[in-house]
Amino acid sequence: MTADEWIERLGLVPHPEGGWFREVYRSHERIAQDALPERFGGSRVFSTAIYFLLNAGEVSHLHQINQDEVWHFYDGEPLRLHRIRPDGEHIDTFVGHSEDALPLAVVPAGDFFGAEVAGEGYSLVGCTVAPGFDFADFEMPSRDELYQRFPQHGELIQRLT
Repeated sequence: MTADEWIERLGLVPHPEGGWFREVYRSHERIAQDALPERFGGSRVFSTAIYFLLNAGEVSHLHQINQDEVWHFYDGEPLRLHRIRPDGEHIDTFVGHSEDALPLAVVPAGDFFGAEVAGEGYSLVGCTVAPGFDFADFEMPSRDELYQRFPQHGELIQRLT
């Protein structure tokens, strides 16, 4: 299938961080705020899951969430997942079915991360977040803020912001 066929078949819409997505699961049960770490400002659902598609030339902009996020590869070219840990270490992970890629990768809570297609086509992945994703936990700093915090990663910040 092509990227456009996947976008239509799955009902994907533009994502605020770049690419295309659709939430396909949000648990109905919630975790009480007092049972969560202090970084959460309220209760959260147990888990959420989305489809996420990037075309070559599109990027998932560098952002950060309060939860761990698990990336699952489905179709297309491998996805290059970039992480910048709070201490400034840059970690590259390829998610896909190629020799140099893994079919699943985890981004720990608090890491800044973004992605790009490692090829000329598209990458279709799924992202599972627990506790469930809430936009209150989402931060997408400006390019200048990221430059100030991680000046050693200027080229990456330029590309993914």
